[in-house]
Amino acid sequence: MTDSSYRAGIIGLGFIGAGDPVSGDVLGQRVEDLGGTHFGALTAHSRVQLVAGSSRDEGRRRRFAERSGLRTYADWREMLDTEALDIVSVATYTNVRAEIAIGCAKKGIRAIYCEKPIASTVADGEKMVVACQTLGSLLVVNHNRRFESNYRQLRDQIRAGKLGRLTSVMVQWTSGRLGNVGTHMFDAVRMLTGREVVGVSGILDNAGKPDCRGDQFRDPGGWGLLRLEDGIMANVSAPDYGMVPPQITICGTEGRADVSLDIQIEYIDGALESLRRTAGSNMDVAVDEIVADLDAGTHFSDLGKEAVRTLEVIAAFHVSAGRNGSWVELPLQNTEKTIVVNSG
Repeated sequence: MTDSSYRAGIIGLGFIGAGDPVSGDVLGQRVEDLGGTHFGALTAHSRVQLVAGSSRDEGRRRRFAERSGLRTYADWREMLDTEALDIVSVATYTNVRAEIAIGCAKKGIRAIYCEKPIASTVADGEKMVVACQTLGSLLVVNHNRRFESNYRQLRDQIRAGKLGRLTSVMVQWTSGRLGNVGTHMFDAVRMLTGREVVGVSGILDNAGKPDCRGDQFRDPGGWGLLRLEDGIMANVSAPDYGMVPPQITICGTEGRADVSLDIQIEYIDGALESLRRTAGSNMDVAVDEIVADLDAGTHFSDLGKEAVRTLEVIAAFHVSAGRNGSWVELPLQNTEKTIVVNSG
């Protein structure tokens, strides 16, 4: 199917889903500061035809219709029943993503582009992965650093041994929110190092930083250690009211990589290397690769499984904090998989 378009819809017409400016105002953020939106990435692709959107919020539906001229639905089920769709973006609150993604797979949606974290619980994330694998749907999760060119370049250099044997990792960011922000940072550590997290010791920041949307979105930060494969330790500092810039530092026997928007590598011989991002949105790259996958008819990645493993790290922080910082081994077991991670 290389000479025709794929029909797409969006479920969740807020800030990241539809670039809704009113939703951004509530969050204290601007749409133009985002690295992309589902609406922008889907409409920018020459072979994707965005045809409809769904939201429970009447104001979001009205603003979406005014800006796009597209059909809207109050109930996502009605949209799936009415529209013939190939791609669906799921940009809703986290606690309903599993139900919606599984519903999309049951309706035969070929590609589901889901916001992060994948779900509120590891158990729900696993159900999403199984449903999509069983029913033949591609599940892509918007951990956007996986689609950044310089992150991919550093990943490949680490695999090739450019930093030598990895020795340690440091992860820090300023705003707490292990579910919302930590999901990106922990996923990037896993991607860049190529190592799984096998143990977590953590405590939560109980400063009580409020969320503008209400207490049900309370998503604390914290401090802790991640034990990666090969005995590599990662130090995590993510308090609710931090003052340091967000950064991942990966150290090896041959050099060190400082990772933020751009990436700086300092080698032990004094040589310096900068890895810059290419122009364009990482979400544009994701949609490009979704379309290429649909053309080829084979799934390009296991991003659903990767997202579940990242969610496990966050859930393990909560489990460990409930045990006074004791080490929690991964993968999680039994009721640990039902720990709820609050996020937007």
